[in-house]
Amino acid sequence: MSEHRRKPPQSRGRRAASSGRRAEPPPAPPPQAPSGESEERAFGSRAEARRAAQRGGRRRAANASAGAAGAESAAEGASGGRRRRAEPSGRKRLIDYPRANKHGVRRWVPSWKQVLGSAVAFFGLLVGLVGLAYAMTEIPNPNELAKQQSNVYYWADNERMVVSGGEVNRQEIPYEEIPEAMRDSVVAAENATFWEDSGIDPMGIGRAVLNMARGGDVQSGSTITQQYVKNMYLTQEQTLERKGRELLLSIKVGAEYSKQDILAGYLNSSYYGRGAHGIQAAAQAYFGIDAADLDPSQAAFLTNVLKGPSLYDPYNLNGELDEGNQQRAEERWRYVLDRRLEVGNLSQAEYDEITEFPDVQEPTPAMEKEGQIGYLTALVDNYLISQDIVPEDKLAKGGYQIHTTFDREKMEQMADAVTEVEEANIDPEARDEDRHVQFGGASVVPGDGAIVAIYGGAGYPEHYVNNADSPNAQVGSTFKPFVLAAAMQEGVRDPEGGPEQERDERIQLSPEAVYLSEDGLKINKYNGDTLLVEDAETGEDGEWHQANFEGGDHGEVTLREAMEVSANSPFVQLGMDIGPATVSKVAQATGLLEDSLGPANDSVPSFALGVSTPGPIRMATAYATFAASGERADPYSVTSVEMPDGSKWEHPNETERAIDAAVADNVNDVLQDVVESDQGSGHRIVEEGFDKPVAGKTGTTDKNNSAWFVGYTPHLSTAIGMWRIADDPEDLREDEEAGFMSMWGTGGNERINGSSLPLSVWLAYMKEATAGDEPTEFPEAREIGETIWGGGAESPPPVETEEPPPPTEPDEPEETEETEESEEPPPPTEPEEPEPDPTETCQPWEIDCDDSSEGGGNEGSDPGTDNGGSEGGEDEGQDGGEDNGGPGGGAIWGREGY
Repeated sequence: MSEHRRKPPQSRGRRAASSGRRAEPPPAPPPQAPSGESEERAFGSRAEARRAAQRGGRRRAANASAGAAGAESAAEGASGGRRRRAEPSGRKRLIDYPRANKHGVRRWVPSWKQVLGSAVAFFGLLVGLVGLAYAMTEIPNPNELAKQQSNVYYWADNERMVVSGGEVNRQEIPYEEIPEAMRDSVVAAENATFWEDSGIDPMGIGRAVLNMARGGDVQSGSTITQQYVKNMYLTQEQTLERKGRELLLSIKVGAEYSKQDILAGYLNSSYYGRGAHGIQAAAQAYFGIDAADLDPSQAAFLTNVLKGPSLYDPYNLNGELDEGNQQRAEERWRYVLDRRLEVGNLSQAEYDEITEFPDVQEPTPAMEKEGQIGYLTALVDNYLISQDIVPEDKLAKGGYQIHTTFDREKMEQMADAVTEVEEANIDPEARDEDRHVQFGGASVVPGDGAIVAIYGGAGYPEHYVNNADSPNAQVGSTFKPFVLAAAMQEGVRDPEGGPEQERDERIQLSPEAVYLSEDGLKINKYNGDTLLVEDAETGEDGEWHQANFEGGDHGEVTLREAMEVSANSPFVQLGMDIGPATVSKVAQATGLLEDSLGPANDSVPSFALGVSTPGPIRMATAYATFAASGERADPYSVTSVEMPDGSKWEHPNETERAIDAAVADNVNDVLQDVVESDQGSGHRIVEEGFDKPVAGKTGTTDKNNSAWFVGYTPHLSTAIGMWRIADDPEDLREDEEAGFMSMWGTGGNERINGSSLPLSVWLAYMKEATAGDEPTEFPEAREIGETIWGGGAESPPPVETEEPPPPTEPDEPEETEETEESEEPPPPTEPEEPEPDPTETCQPWEIDCDDSSEGGGNEGSDPGTDNGGSEGGEDEGQDGGEDNGGPGGGAIWGREGY
């Protein structure tokens, strides 16, 4: 019976069959139980035995409980286990996404394993692509891509003027000849990890990006290797493609070239300014020595200019010392030394020995730019850079075809005119007063602005500063036309109003307005109050009394007459009535630059006398605005540029209304009188037979430090200046001082006025330069403004009509006219009697009779006018004597202005 009870119950078999599942085979017999225990004690039930078999024996079956409750519980467990196994197991997917056994949002959220795996896969793919690109990248031939070109400059007629520099100014030197101080300075300042990095610096790039994201200074994050690659193999364009190529090439170059070769290549290929490519050319350009001889201080400076020559070269493009650049250069120089100390390639003892900023020499031009050509190319280069047409570093690398406005024939004519006058009058060997004499000149086309000719000085390399551009010489009385233009354009202020007045509150003047020209005239404010000006020597305020040249005094004169004789006091008072700030505004509108005009306020009465320093180009431009009836065209020297990439830039022809046409035409009319009037300071132009309509003005400054003539036809405006100043302080003698020197005695003259040698140069040049021009007349001047009596002038207009006839003479003609009217009815009897009376009485004293006759009276009034002319002639003779017999020259009344 016990064996029968051990058989599996039939019910279980039926349930298994009914469920459609095959009964599983019985589990393997368990191991022999210890004595005293049965099989049921080992497994408890067949279900547990099956589960134990499925687990592979890893888990021991628990002792089955005896009795019906234990068997029933085991049976339920067995049936439950079969229900879980009934679910299909399924095949595991390669990418479990969307995720199985997850519900809702979690089903679509990737697991950390999936995220990590995706990142690894992407990185691997990226590395593979970079590796492929790296393998396909080839290092170009640096000798071909680094080959530099020259810039070609053309005359206005498209004939070649000069090829600037020929081959690029660069001499490569080996690594060993580059001083250690230079190598260490560049590494410390630009790429401290250079000796360890692989060609790129990810941390540096990251820092640069982070700094820019925070709003800091723009940084490149480039290593020295990257900069070398960019200089030697790539363009300077800022694109992602170029940056990607730079990174790949940098890695490849870093792997295939030694650090020494890369550093030497970088220093030999970089641009340092002054046309110098490479460290050797830079050492010569800034210090006049070989690179091998550079000391640590000089090396730190050259590291500066690598970052931007236009910012850290103490001298600007005109060869003049720039205070802003000097300050930046010194600050950056100290930064480089501090970085060397911080990085550790400069000891504290060596650092302490470097106390002075190095002595940087003035720029020296290339020899192919000798003569006026150097001034022309410098003027063009400055224009291209200042107008943002071509960056300085790209212009230095070359490849540009530059077409200029310069007329080769007019350039030669201006140079010949200066040479002619110098050879005839200036002899430094004979007279000390002839030492350091300089001329500057420029011609501009009215209504266009094209600079057709300049005279910049004795020529490169003897004289570096371009005298045509910004010689800093005061322009004297040639500034007075701007005061006159302001009086007509803006007007004088209402004495009852405040110092700041709008145009409609002012009185616009006519050129016939009358002012007092007294020598030593007390200058008042616009409202009549006494003007007090601080004395430069004592520091105390005092009255301003304006002197005229050699004490000349013309009494009450119109503004037209004051311009003709160049009287000072009327224009100083007129300038105060208008306001120097307003005069400055009008001068700027015509073409002068604000920074060349100096302080312009009511405390500077001398502003009207030309203490400003615009230079010949700007003076010719401003006068050209008058010639063009008030239309200003800014000066320019370049008509077009053909870029290395095949693109082309062309100058836009634009003009702007600067002043009213009526104002400009009246200025022209007044300045024509300066030339045509017998008492005009420029009358010598007419006397020497110039056959074109001309308007112009002379100018002489205080202490005779400079003299000018600026004149123009409707076709050409030309400014000529003259002064004395040493090019080099070492050229000064013990009795000579630096800066502008007086021209008393220069050329054998008592003094140099604008009507003397400057006018001689102007005449010699303009006769040739305008020979082919039509004798075009200036537009007729219309009446403008009001005629007032200002500046101390009190005489009303009727006074002029009372002066010619004496008090007794007007009564006699009136009585005569009355008798003639009464004698008209009986003409037959009286005509016969008077005829013999005059003939009989006049014969004994014919001369007296002629003077007292009506004909004589007419002659007497005409000679009265001629008398004035003869007086003017006497004054002209005196002035001519001062100017060595110059006929009617310059300061006819001795009023050239200071």
